[in-house]
Order: sequence, then C-alpha cells, then structure tokens
Amino acid sequence: MSTVKDKHNKILIAAFIPIFAERDVLWFSENTEKIQRLAATDPFWSARVCTIEEGQKISMSEFLRTLADLEYEKTQRVAGEGEFSVIGGTVTVFPLNADAPVRIEFLGNLIETITHLPPLADKGERKTQLLKKEMLKREISHLHNLKEGDYLVHIDHGIGIFRGMMTNTSDGEERKFYILQYAPPHGSDQHDMLYVPKEQVHKLSLYIGLENPTIHRLSGTVWEHAKKKVTEEAEQLSKELLLVYAKREQARRAPYRADIPEQKDFDATFEHLETMDQQQAIEDVFADMESDKPVDRLICGDVGFGKTEVSLRAAFKAVYSGKQVAILCPTTVLADQHYETFKERFAKFPVTVAMLSRFETKAAQKETVKKLAEGAVDIVIGTHRVLSNDVHFKNIGLVIIDEEQRFGVRQKEKFKSLRESIDMLSLSATPIPRTLYLALSGLRNISVINTPPPSRQPVGTVVLPYDKATVARAITEELKRGGQIYVLHNRIETLGFAKRAIMELVPNARCETVHGRTGELHLRNTMHRFKEGAFDILIATTIIENGLDLKNANTLIVEDAARLGLAQAYQIRGRIGRSDRKAYAYFFYPPQHFTETARKRLEALEEAYELGSGYFIAQKDLEIRGAGNILGKKQSGAVNTVGLNLYCHILNEAIEQLQN
Repeated sequence: MSTVKDKHNKILIAAFIPIFAERDVLWFSENTEKIQRLAATDPFWSARVCTIEEGQKISMSEFLRTLADLEYEKTQRVAGEGEFSVIGGTVTVFPLNADAPVRIEFLGNLIETITHLPPLADKGERKTQLLKKEMLKREISHLHNLKEGDYLVHIDHGIGIFRGMMTNTSDGEERKFYILQYAPPHGSDQHDMLYVPKEQVHKLSLYIGLENPTIHRLSGTVWEHAKKKVTEEAEQLSKELLLVYAKREQARRAPYRADIPEQKDFDATFEHLETMDQQQAIEDVFADMESDKPVDRLICGDVGFGKTEVSLRAAFKAVYSGKQVAILCPTTVLADQHYETFKERFAKFPVTVAMLSRFETKAAQKETVKKLAEGAVDIVIGTHRVLSNDVHFKNIGLVIIDEEQRFGVRQKEKFKSLRESIDMLSLSATPIPRTLYLALSGLRNISVINTPPPSRQPVGTVVLPYDKATVARAITEELKRGGQIYVLHNRIETLGFAKRAIMELVPNARCETVHGRTGELHLRNTMHRFKEGAFDILIATTIIENGLDLKNANTLIVEDAARLGLAQAYQIRGRIGRSDRKAYAYFFYPPQHFTETARKRLEALEEAYELGSGYFIAQKDLEIRGAGNILGKKQSGAVNTVGLNLYCHILNEAIEQLQN
C-alpha cells in the first residue's frame, strides 16, 4: 500500500517532524481512524496532520500553506519524504507516512483526482537525515541548561567550575572554548583556568552529586587516585550485578500466551496514541512474558509519561493467560487511583478487579482475601496489605510494583524472594541518565519512556514572593475556564486558616482540605468528589505528591515553596498539566525567610519547565536518589566523588570488560 487511503481515495498527510519520522507506514495505516478522530478534537494532532480526498473543496493556495505548516519543503522535483512540487494545477507530494508520492490535481477550488505514484528508488534518505539531526541534538544535550557557576567534570582533570565560553581567532580560524576554573596551586591565591576546545566536549560532563563538591587542582594526583578508587568499586559492583542476574537467567516458567485476539480490543480502549518509547516498553514487556524466563523489568518514565498504560497491557496479557495479577502501591491514594483506572479499562471484559488496602472495611478485606485464594479475583490492587501473611493466591503470575523505592526494608526483602519465582514489573518516575541506562541495560531489563504524550504542554512555572493579588488572579483565571486548583499548604495545624484565607480572596470558590492524618474513608471520598468536580479547590499537604491524575486540575499554588526539596517540588508540579490544556504552577516564598539554598532550588525548578526535564532539574537530589535506588545506597559515595555521569561511564566500561 503506497499511502493511507480508503475507497473515497482519501489520504492522510503527517507533518515532517522527528516524532513522526520514527514511525513506519504500517503504524500510520493501522492508526488512521484514531489519528483522524484525535485531529478533530486535539490541538496537537489538528496542527500536525491533514486529510484530503477527491471532491473536497479547498483552494490550491490553501493546501500549499497547509503543507508549509506541516514542515514540507517545496522542490523542483520530489525526491523523498517531506517534499512537494507544483506544476500548473498539479501538486506532487511525498507524505512522511507513505512509501511513495501522490499527485493531486486541482480543478479551481476542488480536488479533482488523487493518483498514487510508484515508489522512488532512493526513498527514506531525507527521513533518515531528519532522524540523525534529532539524535545529534539529543546527544549534545548532556550540557543542556549549562550556565556559569555550574560544576563540570573533565575526565582528565577532575571537577571545576564553568566560567563561560570564549572565542579565539588564530590563523583565520575561529575556535570556541569552554572555560573551567580550578583550585589555586599550592602557595598561590590565583585560580588555574582550563580552556577546553568545543571539539573535545565529549571529555566534559555535568557534575551531578554533592551540592558543593571539592574543586580539584590541575596539578597533583588527587583526581587520579579518586578515579582509581571509584573504578575499583565499580568493578566490584559489576561482579555482584553479574552474579545476581546470572542466577535470574537460570530460572524458567511456562511462557504467557502470544496469541490473544482480545488484546487488540483492549489496546483500542486506550484513548491516546502510544508514544514511540511507550510502544517499545510494551513490546519489551510482552517479549519478556512470552519467553520462558521470569520477568524482572524496570519501567522508568517521567511523571505522566504513560507507565500505567504499560502495566495495564501486561496485566491484561497475564489474566488472559490464566494468571492472577497483584499491583502494589506505596500509598492508599495511589492505590485508589490505580483501582479506578483499572476498573474503568477492564469494565468491558470478563475480568474481576479488587482493592485491598486500609481504605476497605475489615469485612471487604476479608471477602477479597477469600476470593483471591479461590481464584475469583483476577487483579488485586493495594498497598503492602497485599503482602500480609493471610493473603494467598490461587495462581499468581505477575506482580507490578509502583515506585518500589518508596516501600520499606521489609517489603523490599519480600520483593526479592518473590523475584525468584514470580514475574515482576517495577514502575519508577525517577529518571535514569542515558549513561546509566547503557551501563545496566545489558544486565537488568530496563525500558525508559523519555517522550511525553504528543498533546502535553510544558507547565508554565512562576517563582515569586507571596502575593495575595496573584493568588486570587490565578484562581479566578482557572475558574473562568472551568478548571480546578490545587493549593499546597504543608502544615496540618494551619490548614483551616489557609482555607479561610483562600475563601476570603475568592468567595465564590468551593474549597475542601485533606492531609496525612485525614481518616481513610473521608480522604477517599474527598478525592473522588474532587475528581467528579464537586468542588473547585483542594487545599492539601504533600499527600498530593503521588497518585493523582486529574485532567481538569491545571493550576497549582504552593504557598511556601522554600520548605520543599527540589525532587518533591518537581513531583508535585507533575500533578497538573496532564491533559492538552495549558497548566500553571505558582511557587511562592516568604521574602523574610528565604535562604540561598532554597533560592537555587526554585531557580532550577523555574528553568526546567520543559516536559521530561526530570533529568536536568534533578542535578542534585533526584538523580542521586535515582542512582541509589537502582545501584544501592552504598554507591552514593563513589557517585559523589566523580559525579554521576562519569561514574556511569566507568561502570559501563567495567561491565563491558567482564562480559567480553
């Protein structure tokens, strides 16, 4: 098939952009109806695809403007995807989502005919160039957001302070240099400076570790000794990892079904189109499940990037292969959110979903436990209550753990014992640096979802001193567009006062409060009512940090952001902007109690507004925490010594040497 069409000779033309260039023609063909449905309602899709058909009323000039908006290039002769040419009343265009060009004949303001031309011999060249350009952009982004004063690591000279760029012209040739400041030599108060040519940028990495690391001297052996010690530790860790995963490789079990006709029907209930990373993660999990080795895969993805959908697909496959599924969450709020999502998605299928947590009455818990033992419950979702000694399964197959790092030591030990015999899928919102992923991908099965859903927009982030007028304006603007608001007030004792203050500012708003000591049933009821739109503003403590996915709540007001850690502030901001609507986060601080450390944290938050900025925002605590979760806490010392990026490279080399 040369392009996506139907009996009316209708064709879809997708924008010539990297996110589409990664898709093949078959994907567009299979998803045509879904794309056209989204294009009618979703601003992202309506601006990036167009559909034309024979007999359609549209002027040629309007169609050419549309092609230009879709990033297509006008050429004398069409030689590859993303190009179009015009001769008289005929337009020839090679859609990105096709394997051959099409010729469109205009008669006045009418499309008279659409002819499908034969494939071109050198097809794919421009698409390949587009992808290479995008990959190059991603590769050099390891110094993204670099600003003067940041710590950089030079692989040969150690940790220095970035002092800007310099351009030098000699022999008529212009060269750019990174300027790094190092500690003064012994007996001097003058700092040494190192000028690194831009072509040697591969020797530099952003330092991620301690807030104020030791700056090295350019001369001396301290840096070489530090690297040697870290290399030895990385080699030891590599041996331990290889041993652990070698044991896992020896275990065997019956494969899950590969041919489940209903799987396509279930997949079609997903209202969005899968991103490339998300689709790859699903395929990775399915490949694991269809092999005879137990699953032990980690799915990493930023807040709201679609990890839950991966777990839904895996759960469906497990149930239709005759197995029970347990989904474990660190909090009752998150468990309840997942329960609602799973119940809704499985509603049209003969699958029983149950909840097991402190939200449930004793009688309800007892009934669920009984049904699990009998096999009458297919999927159970809950907190660590699922791991209690009285819970027995008739035929447990898959255990999905959300945010494993947030469970306690005892639960983690239980997970280790489960891994020896049961399929395990772990979900984490802690981003993994690319280098760490490369180091571990040969050992641990990891799928990383780096791409946000196409229609998502970055959250507009504002950091400013507390101001009542701004709070009132932010709430009023959100209410005008029919939306809802989170207000974060992180002191239980004064939540009532905070509620009264908000109601004075916006008297017509409906407000409710929740916190960590709120009774389980009241907490659950309040969350459900907020989701259903029964009130406008939820004033809460950091209990809202995890597990809320409410598409209508798109304004966040943090009353005292100086009290939050960077990772926590980033996670809380992830509660909004989970639809195609623009979201706004206001991080206020008290001017009279504002430390330098708090200022740096909030500046970083404001700068890292882009979707998927978890890696960059987390230069200090989030990434180190992430490395600790995956590698083990004892590795944090080595990571701090040389910085996370360089540590990952050293670990990668150690693993490769052991495997060769």
